Amino acid sequence: MKYEIPNWLIICGAIGQMFTALIYPYIRHVVFDWYNDIKKLKPLNQEIAKTYGRYIQGLNFSFGLISILFTEDLKNGTGLAVALTGLIAAYWTGKVATQFSYYPMYEIPNKRIFKIGEVLMNTLFISFSLIFCWMFVSNLLKYFHYTL
Repeated sequence: MKYEIPNWLIICGAIGQMFTALIYPYIRHVVFDWYNDIKKLKPLNQEIAKTYGRYIQGLNFSFGLISILFTEDLKNGTGLAVALTGLIAAYWTGKVATQFSYYPMYEIPNKRIFKIGEVLMNTLFISFSLIFCWMFVSNLLKYFHYTL
């Protein structure tokens, strides 16, 4: 296919996704003081919040690991490639939409490093969305035997 996404770009996206999973606890703890905030919740709600935080971290890392280990399989146009790239594209596109719809009303600490980090993290999220949307569309075209 003429417009196929290069492997190096998928690998860069994969490393970025794994990075977001690894940096996630730091951001929660240091930037957002998240653990002190959830202490104000009822015990069950605390555990639910922690569980969802772990789900997010696990998905980010898993999507990156899958992308590194199965780069070619994610591009081959099979039904599974369509489904998985569609899932990952929807996940990151939803993250970007949420990021820009709801998060601007909240302030991050006014430190230069956090402001730079915010721009870099948002750049990563948008990149993941674009990479996987491109892969999803490419897989759909292959699945339905269209060529560009």
